[in-house]
Amino acid sequence: MDDLEGAIDQVAAATGFSGVVRVDRGGRVELAKAYGAAHRGHRIPNAVDTRFNIASGVKGFTALTVASLIEDGRLELTTPARPVLGEDLPLIDDGVTVEHLLAHRSGIGDYLDEDACESITDYVLPVPVHRLATTADYLAVLDGHPQRFPPGERFAYNNGGFVVLALIAERIGGEPFPDLVRTRVCEPAGLTDTAFLRSDEPAERAALGYLDGAGLRTNVLHLPVRGSGDGGAYSTAADVSGLWTALFAGRIVPLDRVAELVRPRSATPSGSMRYGLGFWLGPRSDAVVLEGADAGVSFRSVHDEPAGLTHTVLSNSTDGAWPVARRLAELLTP
Repeated sequence: MDDLEGAIDQVAAATGFSGVVRVDRGGRVELAKAYGAAHRGHRIPNAVDTRFNIASGVKGFTALTVASLIEDGRLELTTPARPVLGEDLPLIDDGVTVEHLLAHRSGIGDYLDEDACESITDYVLPVPVHRLATTADYLAVLDGHPQRFPPGERFAYNNGGFVVLALIAERIGGEPFPDLVRTRVCEPAGLTDTAFLRSDEPAERAALGYLDGAGLRTNVLHLPVRGSGDGGAYSTAADVSGLWTALFAGRIVPLDRVAELVRPRSATPSGSMRYGLGFWLGPRSDAVVLEGADAGVSFRSVHDEPAGLTHTVLSNSTDGAWPVARRLAELLTP
């Protein structure tokens, strides 16, 4: 453990890393360490139980929420989006199903096209961020984007698709999406520090997100005031580890459903990763991955169930997690 901690200390010092690193192996915590500041202005340091925005890491929670509704018999993977959406989002093709959305194979137009952004901090939402406080509020930014290709034709990462899934979950489940995530994912998994916090109501132990590695400018004007199905929940290193444990113990949805979620459906164009339903997968390994990147946010957690290994990096700066995550992968992946 000393060698591992020393190696991570070295890369953290070299890059000015701000965040938390945790490694679990064989049922025990090998490393849990915090670096940098949760609030630079007040010089409040990060702690191992600091809550960080996990950006697109939420997509796994969305997939599990939808899977839970499927287990209840209220949805199917083959359920078309169109009848649930009604008159909303008329440009979404009639053939788009829940499975297409979960697999990033829907072909719908995206309100946040990451391929078109040179830098994630350059992206500006088309409405004031304080107007995006509920999932229904996102209709204002989801609408008006033409279908890009026929459903099922190919993989194309799509943030808007997971907000559409959140809308579907709300309408089928009869509750606000954050409540569905809490009751269907967090509570069965025992996650007490994971929630959709508002950025204009800083909560206890919640880190502010910083646009760069050293400045004071936060991401509060860059992100929706409250996240939805594509990102924006806050969590801790312990909760992320607890999610993986609960997932592969069948405590959130049954194990046959878990196997369906982590079955490869697509490879990325570069071949560097594969994708299931809401979860990234290693290119050739059994590793299952959640990751997120946004202005002031970077997060990666890798879980290898056969090896009993999890390594997680949460950072409250735009690019902070990646050098540490790469070093962990070098040290821990055979």
